[in-house]
Amino acid sequence: MKIVYAGTPDFAVAPLKSLIENGFEVVGVITQRDKPQGRKGILTPPPVKTYALEQGIPVLQPEKIREALGEVKALGGDMLITCAYGQILTQECLDCFERGVWNIHAGLLPQYRGASPIQSCILAGETETGVCVMKTELGLDSGDILLTQKTQISETETYGELSARLSVIGAELIVKAVNALCSGDYTLSPQSAENVCTVRKINKEHAKIDFSKSVKEIVDLVRAMNPAPVAYTTLDGMKLNVYRAEKSDETPSGVVGEVLNDIPKKGLLVRCGDGVVKLVEVQAAGGKRMSGGDFLNGRKARKGQVFEC
Repeated sequence: MKIVYAGTPDFAVAPLKSLIENGFEVVGVITQRDKPQGRKGILTPPPVKTYALEQGIPVLQPEKIREALGEVKALGGDMLITCAYGQILTQECLDCFERGVWNIHAGLLPQYRGASPIQSCILAGETETGVCVMKTELGLDSGDILLTQKTQISETETYGELSARLSVIGAELIVKAVNALCSGDYTLSPQSAENVCTVRKINKEHAKIDFSKSVKEIVDLVRAMNPAPVAYTTLDGMKLNVYRAEKSDETPSGVVGEVLNDIPKKGLLVRCGDGVVKLVEVQAAGGKRMSGGDFLNGRKARKGQVFEC
């Protein structure tokens, strides 16, 4: 069985590595183009490309995969496995692979179809998620399910932390999936037509903290935006990124968004819709990450000031 693998970010590296380490023949990798990164705009290859080249695997980086089907076919793959690739596949692309196209999806289906299953799951306050290996069809994440593995989400787990765990689960699951596909010993399960949910791509505009929301909603937002695009708020025109937050048992007072204390050892406490939230780890624009207490200690916030909502 010759496999072509399509993936782009860090999340997609562990499954590719697992396939190689378990003896499967990966004849080519398809990934997105190199992109400028950081303040200096240094052109940087996707993590999947870096790993594939280290393994001596040919890499394709078409701007649009549908315009490079000749090159894709020339790789000689029997099967295509996709994982956070970042492009929609046409029927012509699906038809290039005799043994089908299979996707590693970081969410439970039919819920959380789409671009941001991990972040959206945290934003919704879910306590369980998982990874699905599904047969790809033209519909968005609507194909039949081959395998599913569930996992619990802790109350403090961030997007980055959960993504790393799900990547490992995906790495284990795809090996089981390909073994089953090779042996022919498998059953596909159609997705339910009920509880279908499609989630949008998460951008910086979705990361602004609204202190009129509940403590849980704010904490979940901060978790879902860490490490990117990072939750943020504004205080007297100063942008403040928030990397970690938690519920405080302090008695609420003042108005929504108000800083409730000036004692650094208590941390940075802010009034919200149904109580008090503690901003545990923050970063002012142009500054370094620090505890909320250190932020108070530096007199960058004072009791009675009000964050924008």
